[in-house]
Amino acid sequence: MKSLHFLLYVTPVACLLAQTPPPSHPSATPPVTATTAPTAKAVPPDTVVLTVGDEKMTAADVDRFINALPEQYHARIRANLRQFADNIVNLKVMAQEAKRRKLDETVAFKQQVEFQTEQLLARELSQNLQTTTKVDEVTAQKYYEEHKGEYVEVKASHILIREKGSPVPLRKDEKDLTDAEALAKAQEIRKKIADGADFAEVAKTESDDVGSGAKGGDLGTFGHGRMVPDFEKAAFTIPVGELSQPVKSPLGYHIIKVESRQEKTFAEVRPEIERRLASEAVRKEIETLKESAHVVMNPDYFGASPSPINITPSVVQPK
Repeated sequence: MKSLHFLLYVTPVACLLAQTPPPSHPSATPPVTATTAPTAKAVPPDTVVLTVGDEKMTAADVDRFINALPEQYHARIRANLRQFADNIVNLKVMAQEAKRRKLDETVAFKQQVEFQTEQLLARELSQNLQTTTKVDEVTAQKYYEEHKGEYVEVKASHILIREKGSPVPLRKDEKDLTDAEALAKAQEIRKKIADGADFAEVAKTESDDVGSGAKGGDLGTFGHGRMVPDFEKAAFTIPVGELSQPVKSPLGYHIIKVESRQEKTFAEVRPEIERRLASEAVRKEIETLKESAHVVMNPDYFGASPSPINITPSVVQPK
């Protein structure tokens, strides 16, 4: 529902924060800080603080107006309350004039109002579902027991030998290796380490993943779904402390060393599980609503249903 929320917030924020142009000489205006920012004087909530024509706004109205906007804007608005009020005035003066010209009676305007009303209602339903959907401990514990493998984390290092066609940039003065050449080089490097060479030092000089290579090949700690499949399969299966054979991925050949593998406890992952199950319950509720609404789309106009987007995980720079 994020895209819906974005649409809902764009209009008020754009109108109320971006209408007033910046000063022509910004350097002449001192920056607003916590000590210089103007603060609203304390007045009773029912005090009328703004009048535009026949419309009046109390202090409580202004607070509700601000609080309805995304939280990240609150501090900025309250630090520039006069500018915010000026923008409200602009908004209301223009709206009043638009009504005087009967622009609110056009078909296009009424359609926009209807659409925006539906957006607001959809947002309210989304928030209501997320607030009221609860996951009890028994359900969360059951999910954890059935998916324990998903909550294993691995700390590993690797040395990458890229091959021709790899999305990893070719290092300066390095040869663009064929598949056979890359495999042969990876096997040679693995043997060198198995014979006693320091993994971290070799990674610094030989790895084509320059980011992790500078750190001795360290990839940090990661869970399932963070790495490309072939790399992940090896990282979650090879014994701790052992070197993998060269592992092929779209990036090239990897020599992997797993330093530790640990299963997260239920207490550690419970909030994540509850969010996942709650989100899934909300998604199912919305799908049920769609089914009961008897939705029909004309494929000649809208086209066929799109294929799901495949997001490829990373291995060079895990999140």
